[in-house]
Amino acid sequence: MNTEKDFSPLTPSIVRALNDKLYEKRKVAALEIEKLVREFVAQNNSAQIRHVIQILATEFALSQHPHSRKGGLIGLAACSIALGKDSGSYLKELIDPVLTCFNDSDSRLRYYACEALYNIVKVARGAVLPHFNVLFDGLSKLAADPDPNVKSGSELLDRLLKDIVTESNKFDLVAFVPLLRERIYSNNQYARQFIISWIHVLESVPDINLLDYLPEFLDGLFQILGDSSKEIRRMCEVVLGEFLKEIKKNPSSVKFAEMANILVIHSNDLIQLTSMTWMREFIQLAGRVVLPYSSGILTAVLPCLSYDDRKKSTKEAASACNHSLMKLVTPEDDEDDEESQTKSSPPGDGTPSKKESDLNGSLIYSVLCSSDRSAVTLDLDGIVQVLDRHLHDSSTGMMTRIAVLKWLYHLYIKTPRKMFKHTDSLFPMLLKTLSDESDEVILKDLEVLAEIASSPAGQTDTSGLCDSSDSKTELHIPGGVRDGQPVVVGSKVTDLSPSTPSMNSYFYKFMINLLKRFSLERKLLEMRGAFIIRQLCLLLHAENVFHSMADILLKEEDLKFASTMVQTLNTILLTSAELFQLRNQLKDLRTQESCALFCCLYRSWCHNPVATVSLCFLTQNYQHAYDLIQKFGDLEVTVDFLMEVDKLVQLIESPIFTYLRLQLLDVEHNPYLIKALYGLLMLLPQSQAFQLLSHRLSCVPNPELMRTVEDPKAPVKDKRLAQPHIDYSELLQHFDRVQSKHLEVRHQRAGRSEHPDRKL
Repeated sequence: MNTEKDFSPLTPSIVRALNDKLYEKRKVAALEIEKLVREFVAQNNSAQIRHVIQILATEFALSQHPHSRKGGLIGLAACSIALGKDSGSYLKELIDPVLTCFNDSDSRLRYYACEALYNIVKVARGAVLPHFNVLFDGLSKLAADPDPNVKSGSELLDRLLKDIVTESNKFDLVAFVPLLRERIYSNNQYARQFIISWIHVLESVPDINLLDYLPEFLDGLFQILGDSSKEIRRMCEVVLGEFLKEIKKNPSSVKFAEMANILVIHSNDLIQLTSMTWMREFIQLAGRVVLPYSSGILTAVLPCLSYDDRKKSTKEAASACNHSLMKLVTPEDDEDDEESQTKSSPPGDGTPSKKESDLNGSLIYSVLCSSDRSAVTLDLDGIVQVLDRHLHDSSTGMMTRIAVLKWLYHLYIKTPRKMFKHTDSLFPMLLKTLSDESDEVILKDLEVLAEIASSPAGQTDTSGLCDSSDSKTELHIPGGVRDGQPVVVGSKVTDLSPSTPSMNSYFYKFMINLLKRFSLERKLLEMRGAFIIRQLCLLLHAENVFHSMADILLKEEDLKFASTMVQTLNTILLTSAELFQLRNQLKDLRTQESCALFCCLYRSWCHNPVATVSLCFLTQNYQHAYDLIQKFGDLEVTVDFLMEVDKLVQLIESPIFTYLRLQLLDVEHNPYLIKALYGLLMLLPQSQAFQLLSHRLSCVPNPELMRTVEDPKAPVKDKRLAQPHIDYSELLQHFDRVQSKHLEVRHQRAGRSEHPDRKL
């Protein structure tokens, strides 16, 4: 530095001392400057004061010489001390050069700059608040300084500044928030610690309402929450906990909508629990305000539901979020926008009455009343897209799949009209889900499919329901009439009985596709077929399920599958508790409807002769059963055939056929029952089943012994000999035709096996 240059009013001795490398001499110079400035203050000579500050700033603090910069810093601090309470008028000139030195490469100089600024701030106190942003910006850099002395000095300055902010009521929060939003994304751990500490201080000041600006930096807080440092995470958790307490106390002033999307984007393991906890509180406090963001919420929540016990807390919080969000969806979400606006705009100013306020004084109600409910719209398209994506993803956990299906079921219950617009896109995946490994998933899937098939909302949409190969969408019951008209089930629904719920056009489509799936996936039929059909009989009407499947199987081209499917349906019909009512309906055939049902089932049951006989036993058509068994001699008796007869004998000994066994006591009125059973006995080889049935028939009493004195000799006839609603000769002809087709197919297969190169 040129010492001959005029630095007045600084004397040459002061200038030399400020440039000296020894701290003691620079300190002496600072005392001289302090004395000089005090004189100017006494004279009220602000021009000279500014001149001294300018010289110290430009010629010393911003000098290229390190000792000069050190002298300038201590000189500026001396000026501030001399100015005392008047330093506020000169703070910009005092602070700017000191902050510039914060970036100096010399750590000692950065320390002196920190020391100088500490003295300046200590004197000015609240007057420095208009310059808070530049001070905060400088301190945030020093917080990450590698030199421990500099860091220690910055911490002292930081505590002083926090004390000043806490004591003052003039802090400009609006001006500070943009800087906070920028600095909060720092990746440096010390800088993050510094920022968190400041947020905690500001949040604790009663006069500073930081909650209003939380959406501005909430994302940054969650970023910090994922820091690798346990101490920083702990600090951040404390701050977030304090904010959550404030949110619970003052929900009406919280900007839930602006923060909802921030929470859902954080899936880091370290962050998820907190974000789920916040989301749970948001949904409970804000209610329907969060509905427009429901697709994003579900994207974050659903995967957490499949967590194991290692993340039990996160899973429980996510489950609570899911449950609370689901409850927000109501039937009013199924209304068109115009209808919704009409209902949400009653006469008057829309302000709840005092009585309403008294009755609904909860926090949630106050939040909802403060928002425009007509503007809250369920993001149904987004929700369905998220649910569909999780169903398609093979990596989706079981509990997540169950939750997805629960959501779909809930939406079909609450918003059926809007949901049926998505049914065609959802239907294939719902059918595919029937092959899931979990019984619980399949059960929930069946509940959704059953709701689709039975919902009145599905009646209005009949387009694009079936494949081109299934153009027939009406289900005719062969041989069934009512009031002179054929009974029809399908897209034009006619109930089979007063208790039968009406099925929509998707019901028949569902039955067709379910049977197609069984045909393509025989393992599914073997492992889960009975379970699926039994559950459908509970969820839908058993009569409808069997009626429609029988009609579809009547047209089945794969005769082997038709026979297998009939065998499965017959076993379910005869053994499942879910089919008790249907068995009773078929047992007596007292009504025209029950006769029509029997005829419909019979025509499809003809694909499997033994199943047809068992159906006749169930319906007490013993003479017809005997006639069918007589025809078995013309059939190809295979091992599988004999095994089915064996199973039928076992069934006859089961509780289902108790009434049949008791009818053996009435030999005179049930001769064809005994003949039919003897026919089965003659079909069987010498086996355990043969012995079982033979022993049963040996117990049939002599009719002479069973006749009472009052009972005259009755004519020999069967209970089912003359049923006015059933043409048994036509049914026998149908049986012959079906069995001829089966025989033809078996011959074709045998021909192909003998001549593998021959093309038919």
